[in-house]
Order: sequence, then C-alpha cells, then structure tokens
Amino acid sequence: MSAKILLVEDDDTTADFVSKGLTEEGYVVDRAANGRDGLFHATDGSYDCIVLDRMLPGMDGMAVLAALRASQIETPVIILSALGSPEDRVKGLTGGSDDYLVKPFAFAELLARIKLLIRRGTSAPAVQTVLSCGDLSMDLLARRVTRAGKTIELQPREFRLLEYMLRHAEQVVTRTMLLEGVWDYHFDPGTNVIDVHLSRLRKKVDEGFASPLLHTVRGAGYRLGVEP
Repeated sequence: MSAKILLVEDDDTTADFVSKGLTEEGYVVDRAANGRDGLFHATDGSYDCIVLDRMLPGMDGMAVLAALRASQIETPVIILSALGSPEDRVKGLTGGSDDYLVKPFAFAELLARIKLLIRRGTSAPAVQTVLSCGDLSMDLLARRVTRAGKTIELQPREFRLLEYMLRHAEQVVTRTMLLEGVWDYHFDPGTNVIDVHLSRLRKKVDEGFASPLLHTVRGAGYRLGVEP
C-alpha cells in the first residue's frame, strides 16, 4: 500500500512541483492550500507524513502544528519554509516538527527526508537539540559549541556549516551538498567560499586538540568524524 502524504502549501507552483514529484515516486498525495483545510485533513491521522508550509492563509503553519500536537496527533511533520534563519528552524523544531527544510530546496533532499520520517514510523522521535561527534558538542538551543568542555566561538555561517557537518557526521559531504545545505546555492558560484570557511572552522575545531575531527576526502569532499 502506498504511503499517504498531506501537502499543505499555498503556492501553486511549489505545490504542483512537490505533488508531481511525490506522485511519480508512488506516493498518494492530498493537497491543502490553506492552514484551516490542512488542519482539517491532518486531524484524521491517516497520513504517513505531512509537508507543511509556515506562512499559510487562514491559519499559520505553526498554529496548525501546535493544534495537531495538542490533539496528540503524532504524524511526522516536515516544515517547508522560506523562513530559514537558525532561529526560525529552532522554532519549527521545538514547536513540534520532526524536520525543517528551507526554500529553495532540492526535491531529492525533500524526498530523502520524507522517506526517513516514514521509515521511523508514526512515533515522532524526540526533537534533537544537541549534536555531537566525539568530544565535540553543539547545543542548538543555547547556540553553544564545545570541544572537550572548551567553548568554541563561531560566526553564524561557521555555526551553520558545523551544524550541517554534525548532522552528516561520519559521512562524506560534497561541495554541492554544502552549497545547497549551508549557502542555499543551487549552482556553483565558482568561488573559494567553502574552502575559506572550512579552513577557519578547522582551526577553531581542531587546533590544540590531539586528534582532528574535520577531514578532507581527496576528490570527494569533507567528513566530520572521529576516525582519520
């Protein structure tokens, strides 16, 4: 039986794009173009995943989410929003969503995240507010980074870059993934912006410690991990 997804999105172009892609992947997609209709559909609890915009007519996406969680409906929700600051994402995650993807986005990434949420089942996982790798730790709520108990001061872009690396710890991260995930670029600007920021981040995270965590994988990208 095909998984069933509720798409709550008021922008027709985005809704058509996402709906078409998901249907091609074999999902059954129901659509709602405003918050009230979205909440009406969502409350029957029959969906495997909900893709929810934040800025909706009729009823804001965060209000829809709050109403769902207050009703003990634990359907996995991924917020799809143009509001992409760290504060916006933290608000979305702490407000009850299971994931948060910023527009513009790559459909392949949205699809991967939906599959992951469905695979986890209908039980919503605890919201992850602390990321770690070895003795490196990032508190997303306090926006504090420490390694071996020592505080590491990061600029906003460095924080976002490290957050992305931590969310993909022990995986090879390509330059394309970083451009999309950290800079919201869906093209290669042809600059050394990644090299500059990674160099600064490497100094702050690794200098003075016995074992480096940030590794360059020649010809492939970068990896944050304990093993060399």
